[in-house]
Amino acid sequence: MRPELPAPRAPAVVLAIATHDGRHLLEAMLPSLAAQRFRDFRVVVVDDGSTDDTGRWLAEQWPQAEVVTLQQNVGVTAAFNVCVRSAADAEFLALFNNDMELHPDCIGELVSALRRHPEAGFATAKLVDYHDRGRLDGAGDVFFWSGAAWRRGHGERDRGQYDEAGAVFGACGGAALYRRSALDAVGRFYEPFHAFLEDVDWSFRARLAGIGCRYVPSAVAYHMGSATLGAGMTDFTRYHLTRNSIWLVLRDYPAPALWRKLPQLVHGQLAGLNDARRHRQVRVWARAWRDALRALPSVLRDRGAVQRRTRVSLQMLEAAVAEGHEEVAQ
Repeated sequence: MRPELPAPRAPAVVLAIATHDGRHLLEAMLPSLAAQRFRDFRVVVVDDGSTDDTGRWLAEQWPQAEVVTLQQNVGVTAAFNVCVRSAADAEFLALFNNDMELHPDCIGELVSALRRHPEAGFATAKLVDYHDRGRLDGAGDVFFWSGAAWRRGHGERDRGQYDEAGAVFGACGGAALYRRSALDAVGRFYEPFHAFLEDVDWSFRARLAGIGCRYVPSAVAYHMGSATLGAGMTDFTRYHLTRNSIWLVLRDYPAPALWRKLPQLVHGQLAGLNDARRHRQVRVWARAWRDALRALPSVLRDRGAVQRRTRVSLQMLEAAVAEGHEEVAQ
């Protein structure tokens, strides 16, 4: 007999999944949630304008899950914010992509880590390649002053090199646990991003607010990878990564960092342009820059709100952000 999802009335954790035309992915994800040994959580599925009959299927197969149906596709970032609102009364929000399968101890290990480390406001799981389980997909996020972000260990064979728990820059929004108090302090995900870097931007703002992130290698999630948005550097991916990285820098970098790190920022953009040239996407890159600059008045207004929440010195921020440049992250 198949295990059912838990459905406590006042859970410690709300586990939220945003999905768009991902019923086939939920067929792997939801059984892994039902098999979790930690049971004090409730599942919320945010159906982001799906056309694959996700809602009916969930009602028939997984009636314990709460479904929030959006009539049109609003994008990853806005759907994430619906997930955040669904956990208004819980101690924690667990945010997972639909293309995951969780080890039975994943949620329990994330919760235990945050309860042992009150200084951390969010925690991230160890991501393993779903199709090749001897290969890593990510061990916490790294951010570079060039404006690039990357998942530690992505693509490496798993030799135990990332099996030590500790502080990391940030969490992949597709496999993370957030304290409700941290979400209240940092604010919602930045919806104009639409997709890509919304989790990195949130992690940066958390760092500005003095809120740290724990990497929890004992919490394992198997990631199918780009199962919804598609693999590779598509025009959609190039556009959003380029535009959103510009907005992230303009919103989040303290003024001294903008000047001190200007050489790294220039290097990062040139690396992105060269990569766009190799992939014949220079027009996409240029359009992203055009649209990023057109939104400058709004971005600068947002910058004021972000910077007013800053609680750390530039020196403390520098301890969390990597020097150099990771060109593969472009």
